[in-house]
Amino acid sequence: MEEKIVRQLNWVYYGMMILAIIVLTLMYYVRSKYMDGAPFVDYLSQKGQIIQYIVIFDALLTIPLGLYLVKWRKPKTLEHYRRLAIWRILLVSNTMILGIIAHYAMGTTVYKSMLWVAAIAAVSWYFTKPTLGKLDKEMTPDDPNVETY
Repeated sequence: MEEKIVRQLNWVYYGMMILAIIVLTLMYYVRSKYMDGAPFVDYLSQKGQIIQYIVIFDALLTIPLGLYLVKWRKPKTLEHYRRLAIWRILLVSNTMILGIIAHYAMGTTVYKSMLWVAAIAAVSWYFTKPTLGKLDKEMTPDDPNVETY
């Protein structure tokens, strides 16, 4: 049962990686093919600054929340753990995708801050990789007298 849950979580984990690669490829293609390398939005404009704030605040909120979600909620069943782990992967990796989109929308040659936000999210995303050891560690109760799953 535990291996089945880890396998399902790996589908979500690697699915987010594939989605990030698809978004990266599409943004690169659209930008190079149709915009001739020009940015969609000027990063110094009001719209560009609002986009940057959204991506940065998303990173500040969702990355810590995603990384500590399972510790904060302390699941009692394997199904509850599976749902929390899926939310953890989705919360942490959404900033990676938003950062990639913002990076290509604002120009890749001059403005690289959104790429750094996406890189921070990618490093954080690595720590959400589901393994049997992580499942056992997170499902072990703090009190040794409490019955385990």
